[in-house]
Amino acid sequence: MANGDITKEIEYDKIEVVQTWNIQVRKATAIMEEQADGSKTELSRGFHRHVLQPFNSVKADDDSWTHTATDISGEAASVQAIANAAWTDDVKAAYKTMREAQG
Repeated sequence: MANGDITKEIEYDKIEVVQTWNIQVRKATAIMEEQADGSKTELSRGFHRHVLQPFNSVKADDDSWTHTATDISGEAASVQAIANAAWTDDVKAAYKTMREAQG
């Protein structure tokens, strides 16, 4: 980088497991400017939040349920690691049971 160059830095600064199966993710995007001494100055910072659950659950007209596993392949490696650790078989079964009970 050269003095005055502008860059975008992305950091997943909060990844939280809530209510056993919800993975709350906060992505911070910082706009940085390179200074003459090589240091960086943050010009702005924005946040995007989203929540992941182990399945997308849909109830059909015949009262049957379809639980489609959430595709986390597009998530950051750190988010994938936490989801894979948190979403054990027992947690997935409990999530399906909870969704079906909500009917």
